[in-house]
Amino acid sequence: MPSVNCEVLKQLCERYKSLESISLLAESLPGAIRAADQKQYQQLIAIYNNVIPVVEQQIFKDVIDEKSVTEYQKIFREMESIISVAGDDLRHKFVIAIPVADRPRHLESCLNSILNLCEFYQYGGFADDQYRNIRVVIADDSQQRSNIDENQRLADSFSSQGLKVEYFGMQQQKQILNRYENNLLTGITGDIDPQNFYHKGASVTRNITYLKLFELSQQDDSLLFYFIDSDQEFQVSVQTPYGDKNVYAVNYFYYLDKIFSADQVSILTGKVVGDPPVSPSVMAGNFLEDVISFISAMAGLKAEQDCQFHINSPKVDDASYHDMADMFGFKQPAKSYQYQCKLKNQHDHAQCFIDFSGKLKHFFDGEHPTRKSYYEHEDVLANIKPARTIYTGNYIFKAEGLKYFIPFAKLKLRMAGPVLGRIIKADIAEKFVSANLPMLHKRTVSSIGQSEFRPGINRTHKAVDLSGEFVRQFFGDVMLFSMEKLTAAGYPEKQLNREYVSMLIQQVTDDLQIKYRSKHTEIIARAGTLQAMLDNQQYWWNNLLGLEVALQNFAEFLDNINLNFGAESIAYKAIESKQIIDDYHQSILDAVMSYHGDMQSWQSIMSNRYMDNK
Repeated sequence: MPSVNCEVLKQLCERYKSLESISLLAESLPGAIRAADQKQYQQLIAIYNNVIPVVEQQIFKDVIDEKSVTEYQKIFREMESIISVAGDDLRHKFVIAIPVADRPRHLESCLNSILNLCEFYQYGGFADDQYRNIRVVIADDSQQRSNIDENQRLADSFSSQGLKVEYFGMQQQKQILNRYENNLLTGITGDIDPQNFYHKGASVTRNITYLKLFELSQQDDSLLFYFIDSDQEFQVSVQTPYGDKNVYAVNYFYYLDKIFSADQVSILTGKVVGDPPVSPSVMAGNFLEDVISFISAMAGLKAEQDCQFHINSPKVDDASYHDMADMFGFKQPAKSYQYQCKLKNQHDHAQCFIDFSGKLKHFFDGEHPTRKSYYEHEDVLANIKPARTIYTGNYIFKAEGLKYFIPFAKLKLRMAGPVLGRIIKADIAEKFVSANLPMLHKRTVSSIGQSEFRPGINRTHKAVDLSGEFVRQFFGDVMLFSMEKLTAAGYPEKQLNREYVSMLIQQVTDDLQIKYRSKHTEIIARAGTLQAMLDNQQYWWNNLLGLEVALQNFAEFLDNINLNFGAESIAYKAIESKQIIDDYHQSILDAVMSYHGDMQSWQSIMSNRYMDNK
């Protein structure tokens, strides 16, 4: 095959703006590889970097299709082959850390997505039977022996397929902790019980893993550390006329390498698409509103009529799934979102009613059937923004970012990422950014129809008790909004008076109780409205055979709503309990006041190599 003149390639890229021309270009490149010299290699790589945004515009201009994504991936593989031949690949290497607790099915899907991403895009190339620039650390916090064994098996299995996976379990975590003075780590990893070294919490597990990553950083300074959650995948979800589609349409490693090659970025956070990253304890109000909207629409339609629930609903904005989105600076979303029916073959409203009823129970696992978010393409490099929140399931940092351990980890509160984000923002400002590199979040596992282990959730037959998670959410909010006020007052750089901090925490608690009470009242009212509509005998679902199971699904949904959000809710009673409030107040106050000491201990454990760089 004859070599290709680089100038001709440039002209092709400038002249044609279609995937067909890119395909022709890709077919010509193997000849160019054989004939090129070092200068031409760099020219070819530069051409690829110019072509990629053109291809992205084509892929995401209309409805995404498999052929376009395949072509896109092919272009990256061609570029990687040139980089491999050229040699001297100085790009970043990635260590992907995955904290996991009794979720082997989720973990397998997550690891499979990493392997697929490596195969489709081949970032860093493949040599000696392994992908050279990607390494995975499974940080296991499981309790069940069968799950521990399965996680170890997964590490071995994926390693044999070319993805280097290291298992970092109980024994390995204990060993690394034993290398340091335990009294220095108490505020960061908690009071470790060697006999019950499991379910320590995601934040504690991350902090122990930081020690592992720090030791790796001493061996290689080209590493980027990438924390993800086990229930996430390196895909994005997009809408098509035929239903949702999950695709490998983002080359995460390629873009992250480019972003972190700029000196000013130290820590980056992405987001998620698919299921919301928040607890159902803060989504019940708006989901009930959507269910009422669905039932109201059904009441005006005939059961045997062709389904009308395939019209696009308003775009799901950031935090539209959150009942109190305004607290986070987001505008209030549309009052309700129409359910998008997922049935593909011709069907009527009775069938849609049945199908929707089966999705209701998934809400208590963290799904939101009416407010799922989808990938919206934008130029990644042109849309990097300042950040203030860490999504702990999707954040990346240089070795210098290891100084920011997860604060207050032993409290096991939700909102750890946003709290950490406020501290980082107060410290390094412009070096902390966000980018449009979301991951696919899947709360449930299709094979079992529900989520695997989640702390603070108790199941008894068909009842789902969210009270433990709910309380962790409320006091996580207390910590977060206290931290906003504290950082505005100069914390953590400035050590604040204990009495002032205590007063501030109490003020935030009082304010949040008002917000939660208001939402509680709304939820009770909406649950009553929905119950009345479902019970109304004039509506067709009460006069049609074959809907018994669907109506039972609605009844069980409302039973669990009343259990968790009704007038006798254990969770709401807990956040009104003086004893519980006093206990959490004291714990939060102590943690805030101890943070300076924790930081000093952390810095004494780690070398000063990265501690003074801002």
